[in-house]
Amino acid sequence: VQLQASGGGLVQAGGSLRLSCAASGITFSRYFMVWYRQAPEKQRELVATISSGGTTNYKDSVKGRFTVSRDNAKNTVYLQMNSLTPDDTAVYYCNAKLPPGGDYWGQGTQVTVSS
Repeated sequence: VQLQASGGGLVQAGGSLRLSCAASGITFSRYFMVWYRQAPEKQRELVATISSGGTTNYKDSVKGRFTVSRDNAKNTVYLQMNSLTPDDTAVYYCNAKLPPGGDYWGQGTQVTVSS
């Protein structure tokens, strides 16, 4: 099983980035997908989720700015991030969940937002 996250980088405040997470080795369409992030010296926090059926949920501070989506044909989940602020600076991780035993993580992609 592999989750390959990509799309991070350095962007100015107000800019946008689109993260991707490509999965292999799992039946992707069945999995509940989660984007987390972890800023330096802070705990990892949930950013957005998308169910196998496409239902989405977001951390309050990213609502209206971030959009999570999935393409089951490409085994990929996306996180479109707009109006970025320095507080969004973190390593972003994708996570695939399918209880009772499916819980897989990507390697993380760094997002840095300069003021």
